[in-house]
Amino acid sequence: MKGFFMYLVFSALFYILSPTGAYPQPGFDSRSNRTRRGISCNADLEYPHGSICCLSCPPGKYVKSTCTKAGEMGACEECSVGTYAEHANGLQQCFRCTLCRSDQEVVRPCSPTQNTECQCKPGLFCHPDHACEVCKKCSRCESDEEEVRNCTATTNTECKKIQSKSSSTLEVVLVVLAFVLLAVSVAVVVIYKKKCRTTDSQTNLPGGIKPGSEYAEGRKAGSTNLITRPLVRPKSYAGMEDEHKMLCETPSSSASNSQHSLTSPPCQFTTPLQASPAVHVWPNRREDAPFPILVPVNGEESLRSCFEYFEEVDVDHHKRFFRHLDFSDNMIKSKDTLQYEDKVHELLNMWVEREGKEASLNDLLKALLDLNQRRTAERIKEKAVSHHHYVCEC
Repeated sequence: MKGFFMYLVFSALFYILSPTGAYPQPGFDSRSNRTRRGISCNADLEYPHGSICCLSCPPGKYVKSTCTKAGEMGACEECSVGTYAEHANGLQQCFRCTLCRSDQEVVRPCSPTQNTECQCKPGLFCHPDHACEVCKKCSRCESDEEEVRNCTATTNTECKKIQSKSSSTLEVVLVVLAFVLLAVSVAVVVIYKKKCRTTDSQTNLPGGIKPGSEYAEGRKAGSTNLITRPLVRPKSYAGMEDEHKMLCETPSSSASNSQHSLTSPPCQFTTPLQASPAVHVWPNRREDAPFPILVPVNGEESLRSCFEYFEEVDVDHHKRFFRHLDFSDNMIKSKDTLQYEDKVHELLNMWVEREGKEASLNDLLKALLDLNQRRTAERIKEKAVSHHHYVCEC
């Protein structure tokens, strides 16, 4: 019993007096001076692996196998074709390169150290501050505007109102032209009235016969017998028609005649002419002809190239057209802030994104045919074929 008690005392003294700082504490790495439970690696140069920090692989490579000792670099492998890694990393695989959309073009191809760089094709743009899901069509300046800055891949066309320098000149020309027309009209009226007065001032013979008539010539010759020839000869139908036309077209010289010409119906000259035969109008069979099927030359590229032709859709029918393509009124109304051409392109781009591979120019033309817009559909078809975007299926 005494020996057991001495053993306990000895053990307690040994535990208290033992040098605790002589041995490394568990969880502490004396080489790296970091605890295993809280590893803190240099993010620009290292990456954590288990309880140690490995050196990162350089740009254009990824970690094929990690290091076995802290501060060392594992086996690095170069990125394969179609992948990239821009910075030093501890990735197990490289990132996949971006593929440009059909409305974009490649500015810089993908490399092991850089991703693909895309931009909108000529005639299209997309603001870099906005989510560039679809490239928009560049705006066109109006007839009373001038272009300040051309459209680029990231900015739209800028226009400003033209300061009209010729507006005053045009007004002067119009005023002068009006005065000239007024002067010509007054001169014509004066000449006509003067001619009428000259005719009325000539001396008339008794019975209203004017000088130069056959009766007057007989009197001058001293004939005592009355002229047996009729003073009034029957006129042919053509002569009657000419006289009637002259009377209808001769302006009235009195206020009463003017009032009469305003209230009475226009002159009519009826003749017992034989009725003209009825003209047979044959029905137009063009509307019943089947519409051809179009085949794209370059897939979706051909379809997007034909979007500008749909600007011909009448403004009064474009809402019905897009409703026919299953667009809601709220969606159509949300694009009212855009110009008409941009609105058409925006909605057609959304339709292509929604339909995917099923999108077809034939579906758009069928929508126009369903809305009785066959002439517009035929014009779009002719432009698509003449510009070699589509061919007709035989």
